[in-house]
Amino acid sequence: MPLLYSDPASIDCHRIRLLLAEKGIAHETVDVIGGNAPDALRAFDPNETLPALVDRELPLYEVGVITDYLDERYPHPPMMPVDPVSRARSRLALHRIQVDWQALLPLRGKPGAKQAERLAAALGEAADLFDAMPFFLGEAFSILDAALLPVLWRATRYGIVSRAESPSVVAYADRMFARPAFQASLSSTERDMGGETAR
Repeated sequence: MPLLYSDPASIDCHRIRLLLAEKGIAHETVDVIGGNAPDALRAFDPNETLPALVDRELPLYEVGVITDYLDERYPHPPMMPVDPVSRARSRLALHRIQVDWQALLPLRGKPGAKQAERLAAALGEAADLFDAMPFFLGEAFSILDAALLPVLWRATRYGIVSRAESPSVVAYADRMFARPAFQASLSSTERDMGGETAR
C-alpha cells in the first residue's frame, strides 16, 4: 500500500491526495505538521520535501514527479491524454495554473490582500474556460482539475472569488467539490479553512 507524507494545509499535498482519491488508490497518509518530519522521510529526503510518496519501496518527492508516477503506475482512470500533442497542451495548461494562479497563494494560510485581488482578477479573466466543457479544458477529470481544485477550494473558502463576481468559476468549483473523491481528499485542516464556502 502506498504511503503518503502530507502537510494537511499544503496545496501540493492536497493535489496528490485528490489524485489518489480520484484513482481509487488505497493508501496510508502520514500528516507532517510544523516541520516535524518522521525519520523515515528524512532517510530518503534530508530536505523533507512534501508531498512525498513511498510505493513498493520506491521513495518519491516533488509534486510533478509523484503526479507522473501515479498516472503511469496506476493508469485507470487516466489523468493525461494519450497523444503527444494533447499531453503537451495539458502540461502547458498545468504550468499556467501553477504560475498564474497557484503562485498567488502561500503554501499555507490566507494570502495577503494584494495577492488575493490579483488571483480574483486572474480567475475572473478566465471565467469562460470554466463552463466551456464538463471539466477544466476537457471531457473528463484530469491533472488540470487536480491542480486547480486545491486553489479554488482556498479561493472560495477565503472569499477571494464569489458567485456574484465569478458565477462560472464558483459553479465549476461547486460541481467539483461535490465529487466524492474531492471530499475524501480534504484534510480536517482544509475543511476548516475560512468558514463557509462562498455563495
